[in-house]
Amino acid sequence: MTSFAPDSLVLNSKLPLWYQVSQSLRASILGRHPDAPLRLPTEDALAGHYGVSVLTMRQALKELEDEGLISRHRRRGTFIEPTARRGAPVKLLGSVDAIVAQQSGRRTAVFQHGPAALPPEAAEYFPDLSEAIAFRRLRCEESGEPTDWAENFVRPELAARIDLADLARWPMTKVLRDVLGVRISRITDTVEARLAAPETAELLQVPLLSPILHYTGVTYDDTGRAVDVVRIHYRGDRFSFTVTMEAP
Repeated sequence: MTSFAPDSLVLNSKLPLWYQVSQSLRASILGRHPDAPLRLPTEDALAGHYGVSVLTMRQALKELEDEGLISRHRRRGTFIEPTARRGAPVKLLGSVDAIVAQQSGRRTAVFQHGPAALPPEAAEYFPDLSEAIAFRRLRCEESGEPTDWAENFVRPELAARIDLADLARWPMTKVLRDVLGVRISRITDTVEARLAAPETAELLQVPLLSPILHYTGVTYDDTGRAVDVVRIHYRGDRFSFTVTMEAP
């Protein structure tokens, strides 16, 4: 039986290995092609793929099993749950793969893209630009219920190389890093509570002025230059943010 093939991962020594592996595998599962196999490779094969111990791999798989993304069967193996596209709390622990994982796994439609003036909260990160290329996307559950909408402002020279089909399948962070080859050095996040403006209320199908979570993420390359600024509007009744600080 053919097994599912997860994406590769460059490990960060400053974060728990099991966490990085679980988030990378989570992103692969949620971003998989609908026709991809549901059977995962063995623990030994996955450990070799990620370059970690079997014990670390086992801990990562337990995290995904607890979340309901996979099921494990004695003698049969480990399988992706066919319904493994449902929403989950957003957990941030300082990993680019965590960002990719949390933004994966929902139906995504690019409903607008093109040159746009930079809003004040994005303009400060692009002092050399008067406008960028904006990509606006709506994400929904499999049922069609909208969960969040995102607006990315990307440098024009990078935006020109982006395939909209990739954006419909993967988060912008993954497209920049894995498709365009941008060497991402860090992402800074800001999360705040806001009230739904008319456009957000219409897109997310919530009452005007209902609470939403507003996320701003700034992605920097290895030269320290901002390459992408994203604003994501999450339905306040569907998401929570958890930040975990690991003590040495």
